[in-house]
Amino acid sequence: MLPPTHHTERLTLRPFQGSDFEPMAEFYASPVSKFYGGPLERNDAWRRFAAYPGHWALRGYGPWALERRDTGEFIGLTGLWYPEGWFAPEITWALLEDHHGNGFATEAASMALDLAYRDFGWETAVSVVALANVASAAVAKRLGATVETTTEYAYGTAEVYRHRPR
Repeated sequence: MLPPTHHTERLTLRPFQGSDFEPMAEFYASPVSKFYGGPLERNDAWRRFAAYPGHWALRGYGPWALERRDTGEFIGLTGLWYPEGWFAPEITWALLEDHHGNGFATEAASMALDLAYRDFGWETAVSVVALANVASAAVAKRLGATVETTTEYAYGTAEVYRHRPR
């Protein structure tokens, strides 16, 4: 299943393309990926990358690639995430480091959250944010989410932010 394409003011949420792998491999090789299971070797980055379109095929929803509308540049991902054994349906986001601090994560995740409730019929959503990931916690709060609990997960201790239905 190919994900539908959506647009925000500054971003395009689109299906992943093969050309997105190189920047994602660099992301997963860098220290900034520590909140997303990294750093990863290239072959493990490929498996993680391939899970994004695979999620669409198996669940009927998943993450989108993010592209700047003004430049066409791939800058990260956002979307709907609920792999087997996960806490609850999740709104997720991750940006390449050069694109932090511009409001792109909030803009993209807000669209993903709207789509989760409106187009995919979700009744609830969370965002699992590592305690040390202050920037993502700020995004979750800007989206109106509140901390529901703290939990241990594969990458350390995290807060589970609950999103209100829209």
